[in-house]
Amino acid sequence: MALVIHAGKTNKNSFKALIAAEYNGVEVKLIPDFEMGVSNKTPEFIKMNPIGKVPVLETPDGPIFESNAIARYVARLKADSPLFGSSSIDYGHIEQWIDFASLEIDPNILTWYRPRIGRAAYLPPVEEAAIAALKRALGALNTHLASNTYLVGHFVTLADIIMTCNLLLGFTKLMTKSFTSEFPHVERYFWTLVNQPNFKKILGEVKQAESVPPVQSAKKPDESAKQKHKDEVKKEPKKEVEKEKPKAEVGEGEDEAPKPKPKNPLDLLPPSKMILDEWKRLYSNTKTNFREVAIKGFWDMYDPEGYSLWFCDYKYDDENTVSFVTLNKVGGFLQRMDLARKYAFGKMLVIGSEPPFKVKGLWLFRGQEIPTFVLDECYDMELYEWRKVDISDEAQKERVNQMIEDHEPFEGEALLDAKCFK
Repeated sequence: MALVIHAGKTNKNSFKALIAAEYNGVEVKLIPDFEMGVSNKTPEFIKMNPIGKVPVLETPDGPIFESNAIARYVARLKADSPLFGSSSIDYGHIEQWIDFASLEIDPNILTWYRPRIGRAAYLPPVEEAAIAALKRALGALNTHLASNTYLVGHFVTLADIIMTCNLLLGFTKLMTKSFTSEFPHVERYFWTLVNQPNFKKILGEVKQAESVPPVQSAKKPDESAKQKHKDEVKKEPKKEVEKEKPKAEVGEGEDEAPKPKPKNPLDLLPPSKMILDEWKRLYSNTKTNFREVAIKGFWDMYDPEGYSLWFCDYKYDDENTVSFVTLNKVGGFLQRMDLARKYAFGKMLVIGSEPPFKVKGLWLFRGQEIPTFVLDECYDMELYEWRKVDISDEAQKERVNQMIEDHEPFEGEALLDAKCFK
């Protein structure tokens, strides 16, 4: 009986045994037409692995589950396989790096990735912790690889196979060049391994991620998809009725015409002398003498009756330990504020030359309060402390000026970045 792996064609955990088989000259087949969620729920599969996880290796002596155990089994099928080194200390170091890849690399990549593709709730503090832990692990790996081509000895071992397979998801889905450039020896190691013939035969052409997948939902993690679906179902019949009515009742009078879309409450406010688009154009087009032109122009245009200014401070600055994660957090906030683009202008500053970084903002909103629809729809709002600007206070007014012009140092500290919402 041939050795057969039960898993999908793209399962990185099955790649471990398949690559080990290539090095040992052992025939291992991937079962055809495996469908995750179907094939692994059959009674036959459950007999092989009671919890239904993949991969599972079918052998003449019975099934084996857990990918590292499968890879070890395949690696041992060849007597004196170099995949386990040439001495007891080599073997100990190989097992050490297998554990490191499984406990320090793999879980942190998965914790970062799964919420981004909708398979777990997206919680920014959890993601930040995972990325920070991953960077610590990559830093340790990078230090080791600075003076070692492979993890153990001078040849590929099972540790290299498992480490590379665990890094694969990160390199191809999450870790862009700007991320991995901090770990040049890890980069060299990974690209060396994936381009080895026995790796390449299984993995194919490997390309690095160009961007981190966006979070799929802008809603709070605790809002159920069921409720969203329920709302959509409620809305859908109305759309059909509105489409069909005019066809069935042409010429029967205006009483039956579809109702116009309700106006945003901010559109019903008294007209303001401040034209927001004019301010945004002035801001964008001013390249020199910013304070004399743009800042002066802002206060000339500003209408305290039609608009209000607000300071915001991120509540959890102590969690901002990774620079690019902090920048991505602010960028995501601005993306989710797109619903208010017609009624708002904002500046967000990321402050500090070293972690933890501070995040502070200035926002201009139509009306005298933060719009209700923004508070309801953009969950980031509750992550910040908000206070209304008192423009009669010269100190607060100067702070507004400095935030608009990205003044550095800001409140005695360097700016890591400044982002504008306009």
